[in-house]
Amino acid sequence: MTHHHLHSSPETCHWGFFEAALKPVLTVASGDEVTIDTISGGPDVVPDRSKFHIPPEMFEVHAKSERMLPGHILTGPVAIEGAAPGDVLEVEILDVELRQDWGWNLIKPLSGTLPDDFHETRILNIPLDRSRMVGRLPWGLDLPLKPFFGVMGVAPPPGWGRISSLVPRAMGGNLDNKELGAGAKLYLPVFVPGAMFSCGDGHGVQGDGEVCVTAIETALQGRFRLTLRKDLRFDYPRAETPTHYMTMAMDPDLDQCAVRALRDMIALLGEIRGLSREDAYTLCSLAADLRVTQTVNGSKGIHCMIEKAIVHG
Repeated sequence: MTHHHLHSSPETCHWGFFEAALKPVLTVASGDEVTIDTISGGPDVVPDRSKFHIPPEMFEVHAKSERMLPGHILTGPVAIEGAAPGDVLEVEILDVELRQDWGWNLIKPLSGTLPDDFHETRILNIPLDRSRMVGRLPWGLDLPLKPFFGVMGVAPPPGWGRISSLVPRAMGGNLDNKELGAGAKLYLPVFVPGAMFSCGDGHGVQGDGEVCVTAIETALQGRFRLTLRKDLRFDYPRAETPTHYMTMAMDPDLDQCAVRALRDMIALLGEIRGLSREDAYTLCSLAADLRVTQTVNGSKGIHCMIEKAIVHG
């Protein structure tokens, strides 16, 4: 196992899009660890440099990186040797750390879960206390932080061309799933040789729903173990935490999200526990939770979670 460190820079960042044609900025072996630096936000969200730490590469990325707006600044892609279409990439999230002492939150008219309720743009710069792991909100609340990456994904199928980073799809991307912090594993279907993993959209903390479009957006550093799984076969993201199995679905219709996430959980319970579809459906009704991941990314999200202790009990 080799450890790599991928720094964010104009040469390693792509802004606002996923695309199969992107060339890898780093190639690793299956099972290697990669530390990835990310940054978040355009020039309009950067606070006073005399009061906060700004990652030094941020201004250069703003000036030089090719961009597709609106969208996220993503670091990558990282190619995994031997990955081929039909495989699954296991992304083990080993650690997530803050890279700066501030974050930002945006309310934008005609966006979010209440698009017609707010008529003025508001950008908040939120101080982050890394020693206490809290964010200080304007009305004096110290909100505990739980950092995770809103965007983790592989390259889409070549036929999709260049796609926005805003809408989550089968290749992952803008999942905005707060359960995917340190200790979780994300499983992504591979569509192109090398898989081509990218991440970004760092969140200091987020509620299920992410209703005003943004969380506490911030620069994060993640440490990942990227493992090629040729023993797995599925065509949609799944995940697990130390305590739960998780399926997920994205669609403009939340009802369709619930249907997809539930069907995949029934399939998962059959695979790992040998349950019939009827028994798995019953167990989901008794013990699984359908949670709203986000309602703001064009395609909304549902994730279905069930405790590992129940499944294996």
